[in-house]
Amino acid sequence: MQAGIGVQSDTILTDSVAKTTFATCDASEIAGKKKRKRVERPQRIDREIMKTVFVPKGSWMAGGAVSYSEHEEDNLNFLVLKDVNALGYTFSVSPYVGYFFRDNMAAGVRFSYNRTYLDLGNLDLNLGEDFNINLEDWFYLEQKYQIGGFLRTYMPIGKSKIFGLFNEMRLNYGYAVGKNSTGSGTEYDGTYEQTHSLQIGFAPGLTAFVTDWSAVEVSMGVMGFNFDWVHQKTNQVETGFRRTSSGSFKINLFSINIGMTFYL
Repeated sequence: MQAGIGVQSDTILTDSVAKTTFATCDASEIAGKKKRKRVERPQRIDREIMKTVFVPKGSWMAGGAVSYSEHEEDNLNFLVLKDVNALGYTFSVSPYVGYFFRDNMAAGVRFSYNRTYLDLGNLDLNLGEDFNINLEDWFYLEQKYQIGGFLRTYMPIGKSKIFGLFNEMRLNYGYAVGKNSTGSGTEYDGTYEQTHSLQIGFAPGLTAFVTDWSAVEVSMGVMGFNFDWVHQKTNQVETGFRRTSSGSFKINLFSINIGMTFYL
C-alpha cells in the first residue's frame, strides 16, 4: 500500500511540472511574437524642427500692410498705344491680429480694404491701317472689402531668434462694388457691378525682428483657389451674371506683401 501511494504521488508531481513547463513555453512564445511585432512597426522620425521656441505660447501679434500707387499719362505713345491720356490710383490697407495658442503657432483674423480708380480720357490702339480702336471718356471705380481667418506656423532659421520662416494658410471672403462707364451725353453707357468672392490659399514668408517686439515680414502667395460671382446691371435695365473659378500653383510676383508685425 505504501509503495503504491508513493508511485501515485510521483505521477501527479510529474504532470504538474509538465503543465507548468508547457504554460511557460506558451507565454514565452507569445511575448516573443509581441516583441517581434513591436520591432517591425515603423518608427516616426523626430526631426527636431519645432524644438526651438521662436514665438512663445500666449503671445499676441498685430500688424498690417499699406500700399498706394498713382499714375498719370498725358499724350503718351508706347508701341501700338497712341495718344494715351489717363489718371488713376490704387490704395489698399490690410490690418490683422492673431494669438499664439501653441509655441510658434498662431491663429487670427484679417481685414482688408482696396480701392481702384481709373479715368481714361483717350486711348488709340493702332494695329495697322485697317485695324484701329479708339476709347474715350472711360471711367472705372471699384471698392473691395475682405475678411478672413488664418493659421500661421513659424520656424526659426537654424538657432536664430531674429530670422525665421513662416507659412500661412488663409480663408477669405470678399465683397466688392464697382462701376464703369463709357461715352458722355446721349452716348453714355454705364454698368454697376457687385462681386462676391471666396479665396483659399497658402502664403509662405520671411520675418526679421528689428526689436524685441517688432518685426518686418515679407510674404508671397504661391498656391490657392479663387471663386468669384459677379452680378451686373447696365443702364439700370439690362442684367448679367458671371462666375469664375481658378487655381494657382505657381509663384505670383504681384502678390508680394511687405508689412510690420508687433508681438505683445
